Amino acid sequence: MSTAPQVATHTDPADQAHPAVGAATSLLDAYAPGDHFLATPGRTLLARGPGLEVPHDERPLTARVDAALASAVAAGQRAPVVMGAIPFDHTAPAALSVPGSVRSAPPLASDPLVALPASAPAAGPWHIRQVPEPEIYGKGVAAAVERMWRGEFSKVVLARTLELTSDAPLDLPAMLQRLARRDPSGYTFALPTGPGRTLIGASPELLVSRQGARVVANPLAGSTPRSPDLAEDVRRAATLLESVKDLHEHAVVVDAVHQALAPYCAELTVPARPTLIRTATMWHLSTTVTGTLASPDASALELACALHPTPAVCGTPTRTARQVIAETEPFDRGFFTGMVGWGDADGDGEWVVTIRCADAEERTLRLYAGAGVVAASEPEAETAETAAKFRTFLSAVGAEL
Repeated sequence: MSTAPQVATHTDPADQAHPAVGAATSLLDAYAPGDHFLATPGRTLLARGPGLEVPHDERPLTARVDAALASAVAAGQRAPVVMGAIPFDHTAPAALSVPGSVRSAPPLASDPLVALPASAPAAGPWHIRQVPEPEIYGKGVAAAVERMWRGEFSKVVLARTLELTSDAPLDLPAMLQRLARRDPSGYTFALPTGPGRTLIGASPELLVSRQGARVVANPLAGSTPRSPDLAEDVRRAATLLESVKDLHEHAVVVDAVHQALAPYCAELTVPARPTLIRTATMWHLSTTVTGTLASPDASALELACALHPTPAVCGTPTRTARQVIAETEPFDRGFFTGMVGWGDADGDGEWVVTIRCADAEERTLRLYAGAGVVAASEPEAETAETAAKFRTFLSAVGAEL
């Protein structure tokens, strides 16, 4: 593949069927801090160079993005895309831009070279601070459960963080390599969110994608940690599929996705029961919702904004859950449980739920993990679930709790 920048956002079907060996991994290898990198099951994107920032003002986000894409087209840019991150709080500034150049390749999972192992994390101490401490987090879960039994709300997603500090500067390209090669069929990203700041992670959850009239959403809710023992791993997966608590939690999320997408779709297919998907560390209940748009006017970003936040990352009712999160979590989520992705001037795009991620700045990483709390939740189990979710990123940097 040529190393010259190319503005392209769609992969030719023929390239999907016969992808060039190394086409996707060459973009992964070329990533440098400050670039926009996004790998999905549909494509691999690397963007760099001066771009057009999407401003933060009183206009709706979709209008601001449409205006930025139109400006890029008027300036002569061929097939421009917007890329970046949107925070959990939709009123806070997003980190979106229309990059000057975008290189595109088939998905990482289709590239045989992605099977080559990444280099091991460099030896060196990490100073870890848990915010809040596990005991305090457990008390927050117990307090939320008590309020649910009083009928105040039915679900809330409570998160905690790990603050990792290194004696050496962060090696973001090496972290990205480990995240991408560990789960190449997921959604891996490294996106600038401010001067010297990067949002980096590997999410398993598609919020929504649009290609032409076709819409796909893949809500995940209900999880259990994986086991290195094969028999135990299979037992945990089977137990999750039959868990009344997790099936109820999942059904609430799927119903919310259905209700949010239905006004935009001429037809919508929602499977009656979830299936399972796995990452290197977790099993998740998964439902793939598919639909056909009633009108071509609804962009992928508009659909994503209609869905965000789902009960999978916030809770229900949404307003009450947001209030409980603000009262319970001793930190600002920022871009965690927001969304990352891309969109083009035709309205196509992919937007992913921002989980299994970290904010990176100089020598510090802030990792995030959350768990869905319902009336049947137990503080110890939810604390253990967040610890398991942290493993995705801890393994990428060679750190342990």
